[in-house]
Amino acid sequence: MRKKLTFTIPDIAQFKEALLQWGQQFEEMAWLDSNAHQNTYSSFDSVLAVDALTAIETDTQNAFEDLKIYQSNTKDWLFGYLSYDLKNDIEALTSTNFDGLHFPSLYFFQPKKIITIHKNRVTFNYLNMVDDEIENDLKDISEGNYLQSQQKQSKNIGIKLRIFKDEYFRQVEKMLEHIHRGDIYEANFCQEFYAENVGIDPQKTYQKLNSISRPPFATFLKLNDKYLLCASPERYLKKEANKIISQPIKGTAKRSVDLEEDRLLVTNLENDIKERAENVMIVDLVRNDLSKSALKGTVTVEELCKVYTFDQVHQMISTITATVPDNKNPVELIKETFPMGSMTGAPKVSAMKIIEELEASKRGLYSGAVGYFTPENDFDFNVVIRSILYNYTRKYLSFSVGSAITAKSVPEKEYDECLLKAKAMRQVLED
Repeated sequence: MRKKLTFTIPDIAQFKEALLQWGQQFEEMAWLDSNAHQNTYSSFDSVLAVDALTAIETDTQNAFEDLKIYQSNTKDWLFGYLSYDLKNDIEALTSTNFDGLHFPSLYFFQPKKIITIHKNRVTFNYLNMVDDEIENDLKDISEGNYLQSQQKQSKNIGIKLRIFKDEYFRQVEKMLEHIHRGDIYEANFCQEFYAENVGIDPQKTYQKLNSISRPPFATFLKLNDKYLLCASPERYLKKEANKIISQPIKGTAKRSVDLEEDRLLVTNLENDIKERAENVMIVDLVRNDLSKSALKGTVTVEELCKVYTFDQVHQMISTITATVPDNKNPVELIKETFPMGSMTGAPKVSAMKIIEELEASKRGLYSGAVGYFTPENDFDFNVVIRSILYNYTRKYLSFSVGSAITAKSVPEKEYDECLLKAKAMRQVLED
């Protein structure tokens, strides 16, 4: 059982910053922030979940079944992540590429303390065993009675590439050969940037990254010594009652400080045949995934190839929805659609096999999903892109970027798109 108390906070921006710092004291912490983006399917503005009562951590074998049992037994809020490599639990696939991060394949925890923000209203949602701490916690957060982050940042973080430019071109050409043979129509090809033996202050690094991008699905995740600093603009899948919503992104254009040029960049993206074709292919894949459980005739494309503007880039986003039976298990819904089509390709299984063959790094949490389940069996998960991953114990830091390869792809342009997507992470780390 949980107790809820709601308070009105006059300076919500200052409270949010203090809340993020206060949460650092816990071994398990999930911070999800919409950065004030509002759309039809928005929930709260921000939420902090800390201090695990129970948790599940597993590799890929039987991961979804284990999560299904855990979620059914707790019947409570759960926060955590699904790594891309859970594909191996769904299909006869493997992940044997290099892994410098060593994150578990799946991690969820049941928090004792949840604090949600909606406009200037803050709700403390605590398990009964700690509900007598609400007023003291509010006082500590408001007055700054907590330890400030003390982690040291390396002065010179040298970012390395797992594959160099020429190798990238060769691998993309191999992917194009698969496309021209008809093995696949499209695949998302990713490359890793990394640094070894480095120290960062995860909280401050996240705040810098978030201030540059201010995306709708920002996340700071701390699970013991492992951190995710995420500036994702993309929703993977949300469930509200018996409605599910997916909002894949395919299509990216840079921003310009010149307003007229910036508007022209939007128009060009809207009318770019290649970018629209990429988006439509993934929409078809998502429609097929959602139809596995959807009631007949309910899969709907609510928005097709709509361009949204963010601080760093313009993005082409589509919205697909469906109605599912009331008794459909939420973990099963995720399993039927995972990994998200925007990070795999079409056909999905063939694309994932080719991705594994041509990429140099294990994706792990990158291109997986972070989010939560509610006690009512609803959920909301982002796509882990535009993100920095950090293993504090190993002092290993990683971020990956990718682009969709289609028959019309030009390797040089795909490489430039990757550099554009990597810009914010490099800017934060090499400041």
